[in-house]
Amino acid sequence: MNDNESPADRAFRAEVRGWLEANLSGAFAHARGLGGPGREHEAFEERLAWERHMAAAGWTCVGWPEEHGGRGATVRQQVIFNEEYALAGAPARVGHIGENLLGPTLIAFGTEEQKARFLPPIVAVEELWCQGYSEPNAGSDLANVQTRAALDGDHWTIDGQKVWTSNALEADWCFVVCRTEPGSSRHHGLSYLLVPMKQDGVDIRPIVQLTGTSEFNEVFFDGARTGARDIVGAPGEGWKIAMATLGFERGVATLGQQVGFRREFEGVLDLARRTGAVDDPLLRDRLTRAYTGLEIMRLNAVRTMAGVASGAPGPESSISKLVWGTWHRELGELAMDVLGAAGMVADGEPYDLNDWQRLFLFSRSDTIYAGSNEIQRNIIAERVLGLPREARG
Repeated sequence: MNDNESPADRAFRAEVRGWLEANLSGAFAHARGLGGPGREHEAFEERLAWERHMAAAGWTCVGWPEEHGGRGATVRQQVIFNEEYALAGAPARVGHIGENLLGPTLIAFGTEEQKARFLPPIVAVEELWCQGYSEPNAGSDLANVQTRAALDGDHWTIDGQKVWTSNALEADWCFVVCRTEPGSSRHHGLSYLLVPMKQDGVDIRPIVQLTGTSEFNEVFFDGARTGARDIVGAPGEGWKIAMATLGFERGVATLGQQVGFRREFEGVLDLARRTGAVDDPLLRDRLTRAYTGLEIMRLNAVRTMAGVASGAPGPESSISKLVWGTWHRELGELAMDVLGAAGMVADGEPYDLNDWQRLFLFSRSDTIYAGSNEIQRNIIAERVLGLPREARG
C-alpha cells in the first residue's frame, strides 16, 4: 500500500481486497493461480465462470466510464485493482482483449449504436474477442495487410488470412484490419471491421507452439460476412484505429498483464530461495534487476494511463511494449538459470513441462508479437524522439 493514497483510494483498496478474499473461496477456491502466458488453455471454463461472477458484482471494466458499464475508476484506482488482484492470486483473465483493447477503442471511436451493441456483452463477459492483425506477410510490418473486404449492399464480405490470433477458438468476435480500397498499399485504404467468428466462411486452425499448447491460431476468411455498420471509423481509417488499439494494449492493458508478471516473479524468487540459487551473487543481482524492472514497468504504465485519460494513446505507448516484452523474456531466462540442470528435463511423458519451462519457452515470443522490439525502437526513435527515418532499400 502507498502511504500517500487518499482516503478514497484506501477505501477502494479495502473494498477490492475484501471482495476478492470473500469470493476466491468455496466454488472458486481452486481458481487461484490458473492461466497466464503459455497457459491460456488452462481451466478456461472455470476462469470464464469466475470472470462472469466478477461481472455480476461489478468488477469488470473498472476503468470504463460509468455510462458504459464501468466504475469510472481513476488511474490510481485501476492500479490498486490490479495490485490487489495479483496479491490475491486470482486467475488470469479471459476477457482481456475485449475489455482492454476493443472496448476502449469503441469508447474513443465507435458510434453510439456500436457502443450500445458491443460494450454491454464485454462488461458481462458474454462475448469474447480476438484480434485480427498479423498475416503471414504482415507481422510487425502491419501496413502490408492483404486481407480484403468489399461492401456488398448491407454487409461486408471478407477474404484473406490472419495468423498468431490469440484465443480465436474461444472468441465470438474479431476486430479485423483489412484492405477495403482496391489497389491501395501500405497504411492507405485499410479499414477496421468487427467480424463474428461463429459463421461459415471462418476457418480456425490452431498452431502448436513450443509449449505444446495452442493459444495462437491461423484464421482463414473465405467469404465471411459482417454488417455494413460494423466498421469502426470511416472506410480507409483502419490504420488510425488500429494504432489506437495497439496504444491501449501497450498502456492501460499492461496493468492487467502485470498481474501474471508479478506472480511469476514472486514464484521465481521463491524458487531461488528454496534451491539456494539466491546465494549466487550473479543470480541475486539478476533477481534484483528483475524486481526493479517490474516496478519501472508498473510506473511507466501508470504514466501512460495518466497521459491518455482523455483520449487514445500516442506513439509513446511503444515504450511499454518494448519494456514488458524484454523484461518477460529475461525473466524466463532467469527462471531456467535458477533451475539449473533440472530445467533441461521435462516433468513427464510425452512433453509435460513445469511452469518455469513453459515460461521460458513462451516468453521467446514476447519480443516478437504485437510488434517486434526492432519495430518499437523505430517508432520511438522516429515518432517520439523525432530522429530521421530509417533508410529503406
